[in-house]
Amino acid sequence: MTIHPTAIVDKKAEIEPDVVVGPYCVIGSDVRIGRGTELDAYVSVHGGTAIGEDCLFYSHSSIGTDPQDLKYKGEPTRLQIGDHNVFREFVTVNRGTPKGGGITIIGNDGLFMAYSHVAHDGRVGSQVIFANAATLAGHVTVSDHAQIGAFSAVHQFCRVGPHAFIGGFSVVTRDALPFVKTVGARNEAKIYGINTIGLQRKGLPETSIEQLKDVYRILFRSQLNTTDALAKARERRWSAPEVETLIQFIETSERGFIR
Repeated sequence: MTIHPTAIVDKKAEIEPDVVVGPYCVIGSDVRIGRGTELDAYVSVHGGTAIGEDCLFYSHSSIGTDPQDLKYKGEPTRLQIGDHNVFREFVTVNRGTPKGGGITIIGNDGLFMAYSHVAHDGRVGSQVIFANAATLAGHVTVSDHAQIGAFSAVHQFCRVGPHAFIGGFSVVTRDALPFVKTVGARNEAKIYGINTIGLQRKGLPETSIEQLKDVYRILFRSQLNTTDALAKARERRWSAPEVETLIQFIETSERGFIR
């Protein structure tokens, strides 16, 4: 364990071996930091935060701060962060609220670029990428492998599906479909087909990508309404599990989805 002499670490913080705490960091009470995690200069980690192993926090990131919710009155809530995440400069992550479940959760292997923000009660999966200043409102769910472009924002209670790609400067006020490219602001946001290149880079089989293209044409290019398009898609037997993921995402949407 290496703790710089200028760092302020609460005696009740639990810091595992091999952790590096850089200059002028502040670590509060009831904080747990796993093995191999490194904090650059001026990182603050607030009480109620649990951080996994081998994470990297760049300077001035602020982790586990109070939720920005006017109903929050100082109740004890938590933030849980998994392993192998990278948080770049000035990233902010809030704890949960009592009415939202009391916890914000981030999975493993994520990249959160400079100035990105995860608000209270968020559920963020693994292997996600938040580009610079990507912003989540409260109660947002972001599934595994999703990518949120620079200066984009996701409205409260929205879902971002697995392998979703949200282009830069977008404002998402409805659910963003899995495996699909979504770009635009509010009512102008639209979908632009299956994210073929991104899925290929992630190693999805070509058969899955081709079936996703086929079901996309049925759902969004057949001129059928949503109910009839879903029924037609259900008539076929799809071998790719990703197709079922997309169909179920649409069927379970409560806020509606961008199309």
